[in-house]
Amino acid sequence: MSTPTGFMEFKRQLPGDRSPAERIKDWEEFHKHMSEEELRTQGARCMDCGTPYCHTGIDMTGGTSGCPVHNLIPEWNNLIYRGLWREALDRLHKTNNFPEFTGRICPAPCEGSCTVGLIGQPVTIKTIEEAIIEKGFEEGWVVPEPPEKRTGRRVAVVGSGPAGLAAAAQLNKAGHLVTVYERADRVGGLLTYGIPNMKLDKSVVERRVKLLEAEGITFITNTEIGKDIPAQQLVDDYDAVVLCGGATKPREFNIEGSDLKGVEYAMPFLNGTIKSYLDSNLEDGQYLSAEGKDVIVIGGGDTGSDCVATALRHGCSSVTQFGTHAKAPLERDPIQNPWPQFPNVYTLDYAHQEAKAVFGNDPREFSIMTTKFVGDENGNLKELHTIQIERIVDETGRKIYQPIPGTERVFPAQLALIAIGFDGPEQTLVQQLGLETDRRTNVKAKYGKFVTNNEKVFAAGDMRRGQSLVVWAINEGREAAREVDKFLMGATVLA
Repeated sequence: MSTPTGFMEFKRQLPGDRSPAERIKDWEEFHKHMSEEELRTQGARCMDCGTPYCHTGIDMTGGTSGCPVHNLIPEWNNLIYRGLWREALDRLHKTNNFPEFTGRICPAPCEGSCTVGLIGQPVTIKTIEEAIIEKGFEEGWVVPEPPEKRTGRRVAVVGSGPAGLAAAAQLNKAGHLVTVYERADRVGGLLTYGIPNMKLDKSVVERRVKLLEAEGITFITNTEIGKDIPAQQLVDDYDAVVLCGGATKPREFNIEGSDLKGVEYAMPFLNGTIKSYLDSNLEDGQYLSAEGKDVIVIGGGDTGSDCVATALRHGCSSVTQFGTHAKAPLERDPIQNPWPQFPNVYTLDYAHQEAKAVFGNDPREFSIMTTKFVGDENGNLKELHTIQIERIVDETGRKIYQPIPGTERVFPAQLALIAIGFDGPEQTLVQQLGLETDRRTNVKAKYGKFVTNNEKVFAAGDMRRGQSLVVWAINEGREAAREVDKFLMGATVLA
């Protein structure tokens, strides 16, 4: 333990952020950094619990409690308190291949289940995690570590998102020859095309990819398996195949007027902006612009929030985010939302802070449902019609949303972005290989085994579990790699 009374002596502290009004003028990361002394103090708040829930990584009532990659959090908190940064980095890398990603974009379920949070504010775990890996890069401790011996076995990984990169890294560590196929022009999957630059600078992704290349992993971009290369050819050419293509099929939103010009899905909007920014600093104009438009984002999750932040940087006239969920309470409900569940409390994330700085208020509308889109005489979107809703339990015991009569409203809009989630993976590759799927069309592969109905084909990440967190994708990539290693070698050297 760092100090037995640290959680009583020191208050929780977070790094400051750049001013919302200033940061919307660029696409740079918005978090500032803490000093080593400040981080040491935050590490001192860790209690080194006898049963630390921070690294349990379990699903509880539809959410995640603790760290899915089982980071050794109390250990590296103590090491930071003692000034042993190199040792802290070694402990961090034992469980997490990419702490520079999770330290930036993970919602930190570890902090939600921190024992100190029972009586006060949790330990600043996520900030310490990012600081450890960045210190490692600054000091030159993070270097390529190619395997000493090669097994001669060849593995193909389809998809270069967090699950694919984690699987590739682990399989390469075991000595296998790994080739990663990515249909986009850059490696990274949703880490590159999906998460805006201000949350995760793409140089951070490129830095890790170059390390993986130096360790012996081959990346092939602009190649879609099932289209450019038949899926069965991959199975024939490699000793094993790991599918990590994500859950990229958008959930359809078919209501009156959804075919109007100006009604778009969120991911093409985000992807186009990111690609144009990376290609030309947005000078090529090859993206859907929100400039000068009233923007409505339908969907209350992180993707919707990223759309809000992106629209602000485009220069929108207004932006509003719709969510079907009710406004969260200011404090955790001890009955409905007890520790160690992730706390469902009202917060303003980075995008909402920015919208409030520009327009003066939280951009979200809660418990609201769009009933129709209305266009002008040229087929362009001009407004959305909505109604407030309430969640009830029907006669069968199901929880459903019921419209509240008399709460109809009209919102002006020239751009509506649909961000209501995904309906599983695209099916071309799945059908070509004849893979079994579950009721949600995800590839059927039992957690812990990850093998499909084809013994040479494994699946991990969102393609197997459905839309989820980046940290769960890393967990699944690592776990799947271990099962592939067992399949290829009869035993595994992977932790």
